Amino acid sequence: MIPPRLTTSRQPLRLLQDRVATGLITAGGVGVLMAILAIGVFLVWETLPLLAIGDTLALAKLSPMAWGTLKAALSALLFAIPVALGAAIYSALFMSARLRSRIKPTLEMMEAIPGVVVGFIAGLILAPWVERHLASTLVLIIWLPLSAALAGLLWQLTKTRLRRYFPLSWAGLWLVPWLAIMMALALWLTPWIEQQWLGGDLRLLLDQRFGIDYATRNALIVGIAMGFAVIPGIYSLAEDALADVPNTLIEGAQALGASRWQALWKVALRAAGPGVFSAVMIGAGRAVGETMIVLMASGNTALLSASPFEGMRTLSAAIAIELPEAAPGGLTYHLLILAALVLFIFTFLVNTLAEVVRQRLRRRYRQMGGPS
Repeated sequence: MIPPRLTTSRQPLRLLQDRVATGLITAGGVGVLMAILAIGVFLVWETLPLLAIGDTLALAKLSPMAWGTLKAALSALLFAIPVALGAAIYSALFMSARLRSRIKPTLEMMEAIPGVVVGFIAGLILAPWVERHLASTLVLIIWLPLSAALAGLLWQLTKTRLRRYFPLSWAGLWLVPWLAIMMALALWLTPWIEQQWLGGDLRLLLDQRFGIDYATRNALIVGIAMGFAVIPGIYSLAEDALADVPNTLIEGAQALGASRWQALWKVALRAAGPGVFSAVMIGAGRAVGETMIVLMASGNTALLSASPFEGMRTLSAAIAIELPEAAPGGLTYHLLILAALVLFIFTFLVNTLAEVVRQRLRRRYRQMGGPS
């Protein structure tokens, strides 16, 4: 059916509305770009006086904070990337459509949790618990992934009749009680192992034998807490990239004799590689710029230490704490502005790289005949 054409009297009004809407959208986009440019120019301008200050050694004060920023971001990514990418791969390629429609929105809603709430829980609940049960925490970090791999091995070795009761597409549900049992087993056995083999106190052993001082709020706590906050963003973007891979590619690989794992590793991940990389880079940008979680979950001590059991101080946390009390025009003020400039440049470059990679992914899909 042909839609009715607009009358001659209404056509100029429609054209005027289209032009106004186009002008507003264009002005909004240009305004955002100008605001970003203005922020960059302001930060550069405020850091220029550092060149006129004779005490160049003052720049060394940023080194512990820059190291703490990288240390916190790396700790978070080491925790978040395996969990987020594993969940994205399973959700996009293996999970049933019915379960995926319920699980994915739930995981994406985790991103709405404020960072101050995560930092509060990490600083006041998680940190004291880990301090009292350090050995159990380290065992859980290692044992839970091994338990998941063991569950997969047992599922592969079971008979086809039993697999019908535990389908792979619903593994996200029947794995929960298995992991809960494995966690309870680890928490039950670890104190006995610590008492028998480690002298009863792992922290004391680390201090006496290796000289490692344990701080209540440290990089381990920051990595777990910030990783929890970063997981939803990485998962959502990576899952979308994997789900948009044309099914014809995977089906064609399996038709040529490839197993499901080979089709996943050599076809799906390669096709969605730019999107997955973009998700990881955006997660890295979030981890570097996070303030409240690091402020509340770390010891906030400027240390050049690679130990995960010692605290750190990041650039964003230093800006939040010291900038309100820094005298405008002083050395501390300009150093904090320089720290803000470093964070601005890093975040800008990361987001730009992620967008370039995303555009590359879209062009690849057009060449494959998939969705654009």
